[in-house]
Amino acid sequence: MESGGLSWQVPTGCKDGRVSQASDVNNLPAPTDSGDVQKQKFTAKGLNTQDLITLVGTATCQFFSNRLYNFIANGLDPSIDPSFVPQLQAFCPQNSGGSNRVPLDTGSQLKFDTSYYANLRNGREILESDEALWNDASTNMFVQKYLGLRGMLGLSFSLEFGNSMVKMGNIGIKTGADGEFVRFALFCF
Repeated sequence: MESGGLSWQVPTGCKDGRVSQASDVNNLPAPTDSGDVQKQKFTAKGLNTQDLITLVGTATCQFFSNRLYNFIANGLDPSIDPSFVPQLQAFCPQNSGGSNRVPLDTGSQLKFDTSYYANLRNGREILESDEALWNDASTNMFVQKYLGLRGMLGLSFSLEFGNSMVKMGNIGIKTGADGEFVRFALFCF
């Protein structure tokens, strides 16, 4: 790729919908979902636990500031590394900054790497749903594989990310008279 980033083969010749509706995405994982709920939502779309662990992004303060100020008796979520709290509070001041975007991969957000998974291991997760991925045995296994922990055969995050993106791009493909072929598209998603 010209940008120096990753590339992967995507299916071509797909159709795209003519209308986008907010209701089409109302079953996405929520920032407070348990590991089981996140897995159910991915499974409902034909994705698996490994895809769940592979496809993560960013969040706004409104989705996690309660963990910094009002989690238990107006206090801090005890699962967050205390040395990480001042950085999060700087991103998300109390009673303001709800729309501030915070990378889930703090520390190397401009790199495509596996540090997000190290952050989970080290209590530097942003969302409750991230913490749930570390605490759930079946999702934790994939986190550890991306980190190469406990003698587990590691996974290639770069390769698996491409695979998961292609699978996600195949959700709800239009067929027959539904949708239309896109003339100039970089990706079929």
